[in-house]
Amino acid sequence: MATQPLSFKPGDIRTRAQIRQELGGSPQGGITPSKEMKTVVLYSDIKSGEKYGYRDGWLRYEDRIGPIFEYTGAGTHGDHTFTGTSGNGNRAVLQHAEMKRTLHLFIGHGKVSGSGIRTHRYIGAFELDKKRGYIVRQAPDEYHNMRDVIVFRLRPLDEYDQTASDILPAAKKTAISFIPARGRRRISEPTVPIDAEQRSTSAANSIWRNQTALTEEFENDLSAHEQDFGRLEGHARGVEETIQATLYNRTKHTIYEPTGSTSRTAYKDALIQLIDISRYLNSTEGGMPLRCMVLAPELPDEDIRQLLFRSNVGIVYRNADGSFTEIQDPDQQPAAGGVPGIPPCHNCPVLQAS
Repeated sequence: MATQPLSFKPGDIRTRAQIRQELGGSPQGGITPSKEMKTVVLYSDIKSGEKYGYRDGWLRYEDRIGPIFEYTGAGTHGDHTFTGTSGNGNRAVLQHAEMKRTLHLFIGHGKVSGSGIRTHRYIGAFELDKKRGYIVRQAPDEYHNMRDVIVFRLRPLDEYDQTASDILPAAKKTAISFIPARGRRRISEPTVPIDAEQRSTSAANSIWRNQTALTEEFENDLSAHEQDFGRLEGHARGVEETIQATLYNRTKHTIYEPTGSTSRTAYKDALIQLIDISRYLNSTEGGMPLRCMVLAPELPDEDIRQLLFRSNVGIVYRNADGSFTEIQDPDQQPAAGGVPGIPPCHNCPVLQAS
């Protein structure tokens, strides 16, 4: 995805007409791909987004890889999608690596003096986070109906521009909601042919898709056993990033964190995620103790099992025949808060159904 030298740099202000001359794209819309220029140009309008209850921006703290910019996908009403005409823009972002296109991000700045022509500040060239390219979040649409929106996680490729106003604000209070799966469709991803040259680029995406497929299979198993499940979503006071649990079984007060890989790193990441969100949940719900489980594509080796068991985290793994088996350390009981060393959560919010 080599990019041509641009006449402007991160922080520079340009009109859309000037941007199109060098990066292509359409005269309207927030996501504008260009086959000729091998680009996908992203326009962010923070004020417009806030009208619908969401906002684009940088996460305040970098992770071990670097900074992340959260960019909300296209669609003003109904659930976001990657398919059909309404999903064209979101699909272009999702598949930019496979299509050998670079993402270029701009934030609305103002207007040309004496005219109504809008200007945009160039933030830089980006790619999707290879580990987790997007999350699905709840937000109101233009009719104030709650729906699922796609939020892309962008990583800068090189130099980038960041101002204090671009950073996402921290939540003022802690609130966690239960979003039931029943009656909702999962956002499905399209597939594209991948040649040998593209395989290394899409390897991380394959892990993410494996994880999604594993989750769907386990959800089908939960449905067959008439379990009440969905996902958890919310905010913690003082934290700007959305807190999520991919899969929560309300019948058994159990959080499942799936992994699309059998690597040690994948299991450690899942463990950290479980420890993180369990801090904000009640240690008991409906008389059931909180349980934390890693959802695995196969039975992990003994060393990984002991790592999880020592943290009082169990395992649900897929068998060769497609069924699932659950195991926990027989010598331990579920700990308050789900993980040893974490005290009971006395002030956790009551889970609200979204």
